[in-house]
Amino acid sequence: MRPNALLSLLKSVEKQVLYPNEILIIDGSTNIETEQILKKSSFINLKYFKVSEEEKGLTKQRNYGINLVNESSEIVCFLDDDIILVESYFENLIKTYSLKKNALAVGGYILNESGWEKVSTKKSNNKFYFDGWMRNEPLRFKVRGLFKLLPKSNPGIFSSFAHGRSVGFLPPSGKVYEVEQIMGGASSYKKEIFKNLSFSTYFEGYGLYEDVDFSLRLSKMGKLYVNTSAQLYHYHDDSGRPNKYLYGKMVIRNGWYVWRVKYSKPNFKSRLKWNATSFLLTTIRFTNIITTNKRKDALTESLGRVSGWWSLIFNKPKVEI
Repeated sequence: MRPNALLSLLKSVEKQVLYPNEILIIDGSTNIETEQILKKSSFINLKYFKVSEEEKGLTKQRNYGINLVNESSEIVCFLDDDIILVESYFENLIKTYSLKKNALAVGGYILNESGWEKVSTKKSNNKFYFDGWMRNEPLRFKVRGLFKLLPKSNPGIFSSFAHGRSVGFLPPSGKVYEVEQIMGGASSYKKEIFKNLSFSTYFEGYGLYEDVDFSLRLSKMGKLYVNTSAQLYHYHDDSGRPNKYLYGKMVIRNGWYVWRVKYSKPNFKSRLKWNATSFLLTTIRFTNIITTNKRKDALTESLGRVSGWWSLIFNKPKVEI
């Protein structure tokens, strides 16, 4: 449901130093706008597929697409449609598999979601520091710090009580970092892994955290990396996203699900910290009713989080491990 965003992405693919052998568009739109806009364009190696109602949804469409990949392909890449690639994206991404022979998956790096500066020493408690770089510390992490709820693990490594730092907290150093999770919208995998693994259909529709789930299950089989020189820009497009109430509910329920994928039997301290962090982040979201202009969004998402949290008491998700 984002034809113009998709067209912009494909134009950036067209400029790649290393061009893909095959481009598969798996379209779950409820209209024909994407199909029409592609018919007016001409991209080399592009194949278009419109899925049926039963096959719609992010994880279902990814599994559908995997089955269509050419047998000779060795690496399968996924891209969200609201992304623009730097010209060297595929070249640097694929190069990682030569640098890291044990890599099962490699993620790309989003340039425009946080501002980083190179530093020599730590100077402020309002900043986040990692590997000689500095960026602003988001409010939610500042508040968590006051309550001793900050994760001790590195970015991209899953905390014992979840709620860790995403790969967005890795700096644009040009280095390759070992992680346990990569972003689904800028990911790549060795094709061979799909003989034993598929994307979970627990994540219906929009599929929040489906990439975390897949990454965590894959990390039990081998190594995952993020190459910060495989760069792209992410321009969030709200088209096709769920309403804020459902999104808020997903934040809690899907967040609980992926936590249990990694830690099926967390100890009491981890359970306490997961719930305390969820409560704190929901409270912060409620305050956005006053502190932002999007008051309705803040209210409905907050109510969704509360609903999702209470639902875990009576109806916990069945976790696929």
